[in-house]
Amino acid sequence: MILRPGTFLQDRYEILEQIGSGGMSYVFKALCHKLNRPVAIKLLKSEFSSDSGFVSKFKMEAQAAARLSHPNIVNIYDVVDEGSLHYIVMELIEGITLKNYISKKGCLDTKEAIGVAMQVAQGIAAAHEQGIIHRDIKPQNIIIARDGKVKVADFGIARAASSQTLSATAVGSVHYISPEQARGGYSDVRSDVYSLGITMYEMVAGRVPFQGDNTVTVALAHLETPITPPSYYNEDIPVGFENIILKSTEKKPEYRYESMHELIADLRRALVEPDGDFVLHNPHVDDSQTVIIGKPELEQIRSGRKIHPDQSPDLSGGYSKDQRGERRSGRNKNAQSPKQRQKEESGEDINPKIEKLLTAAGVAVAIIIVIILMVVFAKIGGLFRSGSSKTSESPPNASVEEALGEKSVKMPEVLGLTADLAAQKLKESGGLYMKTSDYEFSDTIPEGDIVSQDPAAGTVVDKYSAVYVVVSKGPEYVMVDLTKLGLEKMEGQTAKKTLEEKGFTVKLEQKNSESVTKGYVISYSPSEAKEDDTVTLVISIGPALVNPVAVPNVTGQNREIAAEMLADAGLVEGSVTETVSETIARGMVISQSSEAGSQVEAGTAVNLVVSSGTAQQAKYKYLASIDKSYSLQNIIGPGSGSTQLTLKIQLRQSVNGKDEVRELMGPVTMNGDQLLPVSFKNIEGAYGVTSGVVEIVNVETGEVINSYSITFIPVPQS
Repeated sequence: MILRPGTFLQDRYEILEQIGSGGMSYVFKALCHKLNRPVAIKLLKSEFSSDSGFVSKFKMEAQAAARLSHPNIVNIYDVVDEGSLHYIVMELIEGITLKNYISKKGCLDTKEAIGVAMQVAQGIAAAHEQGIIHRDIKPQNIIIARDGKVKVADFGIARAASSQTLSATAVGSVHYISPEQARGGYSDVRSDVYSLGITMYEMVAGRVPFQGDNTVTVALAHLETPITPPSYYNEDIPVGFENIILKSTEKKPEYRYESMHELIADLRRALVEPDGDFVLHNPHVDDSQTVIIGKPELEQIRSGRKIHPDQSPDLSGGYSKDQRGERRSGRNKNAQSPKQRQKEESGEDINPKIEKLLTAAGVAVAIIIVIILMVVFAKIGGLFRSGSSKTSESPPNASVEEALGEKSVKMPEVLGLTADLAAQKLKESGGLYMKTSDYEFSDTIPEGDIVSQDPAAGTVVDKYSAVYVVVSKGPEYVMVDLTKLGLEKMEGQTAKKTLEEKGFTVKLEQKNSESVTKGYVISYSPSEAKEDDTVTLVISIGPALVNPVAVPNVTGQNREIAAEMLADAGLVEGSVTETVSETIARGMVISQSSEAGSQVEAGTAVNLVVSSGTAQQAKYKYLASIDKSYSLQNIIGPGSGSTQLTLKIQLRQSVNGKDEVRELMGPVTMNGDQLLPVSFKNIEGAYGVTSGVVEIVNVETGEVINSYSITFIPVPQS
């Protein structure tokens, strides 16, 4: 079912236009009349709505996703069942999907791709911390807002859909599905790592790694086909980022990043060291089947001839370690020394297995010789020491001093020193010179100071040798003084938005306050925070209620009944405003100022917005009047003074072939000898209906005692 513009859902959300469609849902732009803000409504398609099991799982997962609050996740406001309609009300993001952005640009610049990937990973990491796995990460579910903020969408639908079989509706997802999902096995956070890896691949390569004529072909490729390095399609991709993509898209989960936080750490490093070899690949365990060596292979081993690579294919189904080494050495397949090329061309290269055996044997012999020499020298040294007198024994530090000699020095301590002071101290200690091996963030060591050194302090080293140090880059995130933001003077949602724009995660709490206006910030903590920290805002809900009452739901009721319901609850009708509505009948309540079910103080005024009908109906009223009186003696007769009747007066009209009755005067008890006044100046009737009947009704019996015909005339609205 596709909703038409102007349709109201729950008498609250007005559909404005359809803005998208996916495999499982339609997406509409709507206006929330209660909060006067634009929202997006994702409506489940009818083929899924008919499956009660799917709908139940969809609702459960969407409600779980609604708990997520992160700058890189699309907020979910509500999950609604309305008859056969099942939909999610969510944050409306004005922007473009990453899929469309890639289509427009072809390939993203590496730094831009890393920036997008880091924001996506941070959003997914927040979901993983809440125990929620997305399972459908793809560029279509990633939105780039106009301000550059990247947000991940579709948590609820993705998780609910994971139990469905792979079908045509999954065409958009199968290109990013992890091997374990394609196999129908258990999936975890590493499945999202794989899908994000494929997304990163597409950002820089301009295409997905596996393509095919149907979903089954692509799914099998994820399971069996080795991935082509993205640099094959884009030579400008730096080695560091390519290695991140290759690790993220390993076939087996245990070879990928264990968490999004590990991936984020490497992405940050890729910005600083684009061509650095910092990606740690988990060791691959060869669990392939045993291969029986035939006679030709045995002959080759005996003769020492090298087995050609084409005769021994890589059965691992992955990107081999040699290939990674080739990438790190500059992607140059011909980077061999002349001597190596000469040996290869002359066929003098020996069998690698024999070469390994010879190397191992040589190492073993060398170790044995060293052990023998150590034993011999130890004994000789013992003889010399035993022949010396006790008075000539060296002090405890003598062995260190002897070890230093003329060409050695003891390594000084330079930890915590500035780089300049450390270099000066090393130079003064035997001409040692400092080399910076790396820079790293530190919350405790100031920027520019030494974090670690190699060799360690106290080690005996040669004079004029190099000392490798790691220098602090200071805190990774700059601390922000929240006291300067003026949060205490802000309305709660404004303060929340201010903090989120600065990269903080916001937690809201509510508290009664006698001094702070309802909806405004009472307090916050901490007073200082860094990016990604959680800041707690305490919002005022006004003074504590002395006599709390529950607000009834009066939307959809006519104004008179709404007023009675409010009075019954101990509340009063506040201001009433009318607005044109093409869907809500005239005189019916569209919205109320206090949310239904909320607790307010008894006697609180609740403002109402009432429909004035369609635009045409809003131009005219149909009015009538009557000025009569009726003697009750007509129906009671003699002795009527001692008899009482309970009566009411109502208006009856025929509207579109159906009788509509509206009360003009509520039940009143009168003596039988009294006159009942039937006098009303401006009776408003149904729009377009020119006749009606005013009836006197015995409340106890329901009998119509008397009736009067009246005529309605159209009167322009003032």
